[in-house]
Amino acid sequence: MKPGIKIALTGFMGVGKSSVARHLASFLGCEKLDLDAMIEASERRKIVEIIDTDRIENYRLIETRILKQALKNHNARILSLGGGTWTIPENRELIKKRGLTTVWLETTFDHCWFNIRKSRKERPLARDKRFARKLFNERQKVYCLADWHFVIKPDATSYDVALQIREQIFSGN
Repeated sequence: MKPGIKIALTGFMGVGKSSVARHLASFLGCEKLDLDAMIEASERRKIVEIIDTDRIENYRLIETRILKQALKNHNARILSLGGGTWTIPENRELIKKRGLTTVWLETTFDHCWFNIRKSRKERPLARDKRFARKLFNERQKVYCLADWHFVIKPDATSYDVALQIREQIFSGN
């Protein structure tokens, strides 16, 4: 295993970033952070409440503030970002400056949409399929700026993806 390597998982909502991070941390015996969970804990509200009440622009400011805290105060090797975190230039710069390797988990919109619909988690930016697809298409242009790119096949589980990341990034290949 490569010593000291830290990664940030990015990709569209419903791609499985949190699940992959959980499995990967288990495989590696290391700490993981979930930025969405940190935001909800810090704000004592669900993300849907923050966006619906404070608007998306203010949510992005909160997200960047919590990201700065996470990068400064935690030594976790795995960081799961929110679906829009990587789309903000300041956030990309913060992540790069802290030396994290970024990993884009890519799949089809239909795969993400299926996962969004079966999830109990309400996603305020995915209430409308047409809007979500537009957002998905826009974000692809920014997700591709990540250091690594893993295409997730529809039949792959988050466990399978975590194994692949461990083998390719953490094994020194």
